[in-house]
Parts: sequence; C-alpha cells; structure tokens
Amino acid sequence: MITHPEKVLFPDEGITKGELASYYEALAPVMLPHICGRPITMERFPNGIGKKGFLQKDVTRGFPEWLERVEVPKKGGTVHHPIVLDTRALLWLANQNSVTPHVWTSRVPNLYHPDICVFDLDPSQDQPDILRAAALALRDLLDELGLPSWVKTSGSKGFHIVVPLDGRADFGQVAGFAHAVGTLLVKRHPANLTQEFSKADRGGRILVDTGRNGYSATFAAAYAVRAKPGAPVSAPCTWEELERGEVGPQTFTLRTMAGRVADVGDVWSDMRRRRRSLRRPMEQLRRSS
Repeated sequence: MITHPEKVLFPDEGITKGELASYYEALAPVMLPHICGRPITMERFPNGIGKKGFLQKDVTRGFPEWLERVEVPKKGGTVHHPIVLDTRALLWLANQNSVTPHVWTSRVPNLYHPDICVFDLDPSQDQPDILRAAALALRDLLDELGLPSWVKTSGSKGFHIVVPLDGRADFGQVAGFAHAVGTLLVKRHPANLTQEFSKADRGGRILVDTGRNGYSATFAAAYAVRAKPGAPVSAPCTWEELERGEVGPQTFTLRTMAGRVADVGDVWSDMRRRRRSLRRPMEQLRRSS
C-alpha cells in the first residue's frame, strides 16, 4: 500500500511517488537478483528532489515486523540496515520517499566478504569521449588481469564498472586490489585520469574512485532511480553500447527503462555465473608495480 501516491517527487517531470513505486514494482524481476541481501542506505526526499533530502541507514523504530534487517557494527554502536528480499520490501522503500537505494558490495550472511568490486569513474567536466575511453581502458586492464567486468550508467555523471567475485577476499583485500588497479590505470593515462579525491586537485581529470569497496561503503544499486531532474536511472548496459557511443551516464530514465528491459532483458543476468578469485590478479598486480 503506497500512501500519498499523488505526492510529486520530481517537480520538473511531474513524477509522483506512485509512479516511482510503479517503476520499482515493474523492475523488481531484474533488480532483485542484484540487491537481494545487501544492506541498504535509503536516500529519502519527503518533499521531493527540489528540497534537501537525507540518507537513512538505521531502521530500528516504526518499521514493519516483516521487514528484514541486519545489525552491523559501527563506531560506538550498531546500525540496523534494511534488507530487500522481495518486491514488497522494494515498494516499502519507495513508500518512504526513498528515491535511490544505495547498497553494500557484500550480502548477508557473508557481510565481510564482498561478492563484487566496484569502480566509479567520476568526471570533473562533461567530456563524453574521454569518459568512454576511460571506461574501456579500465575494462581492458581488468581483462589483462583475467577479470570479466560489467558496466552501468551511474545515472549521475559517470559510469560504474563492476567485477563479480567469488567471495573469498575480505573488504581490506578487495579495497586494496581496487586501489592498485586504479593506480595502474592512472599511471597509464595520467593526462585524463586521477586518484585525487579533491576536485580542486583533479585538474579537470576523471576521478577513478575505488572507495566504494571498503566496509559499509555503498554505491547506487543497479536499476536505481537517481534524485536528479529527468529521473535518470543507474542502468546496466553493454560494453558494445558504450563502444558505439550509444549510452551516456543519464541515457536511461524512470520512464524509459521498462521499455528497455522489455527489449533487452537484464544485460547483467550472467554476471554471478562468472565470479572470479582475486588471488592471481593480485599477484599479477604486485609483479607489475
């Protein structure tokens, strides 16, 4: 049951809370396999995206008994994150005016062992050709290390590149691996890429952000709507689409995704069948550094 479905969340497009909920209900079959069991941080906009929203991790009071939660340690205490296992839970998030679910790279019950490694390419300025070249260069580097990768639009300014893992490495190992890959990529393309987090230090270059791989770090879930004008979606796409220049960071939207999925299905559907160990890639990186 969606309360106040008429509430406008995206004022420019007139997209309501009811339409957001309908989107997540329609996309649940392709979205659930990617977010199921991952601790979630909700990005909530009770007054629509035109007003300041907030991030909510903890769900300890005033939440339905049936909602799955996981208690995780934090500095000075614990946090009870919601867990999505089915469409009902996904709709519950939407009913909280949660436009974007942000998820961990690990799942219950193996919370300390990520099953994906995430790279976030974050441009300082709009340079689609350079951004595309950076994504393809990262794909090729991962390929050299024997790791298949998948790509999705961020729904914001860049792309997320994801490597499926066998779940044996812990957060520290995955974060260390990702940082080493980023370092090598920047070394190969210093004019266009950087690991400098501060925008003032980037000099207009694209940030190769590997910080999504630490304990409790999150990234926008696959198929998540972003709180930006046009309601862009963080949408899985193919490397071929990227090579041809057919997709940009905000190509797909809440109102176009259902048609896209009807046409192409879930282009990430085979990801979990191709999980890899980081043991050999880490050895290879050490030798090349």
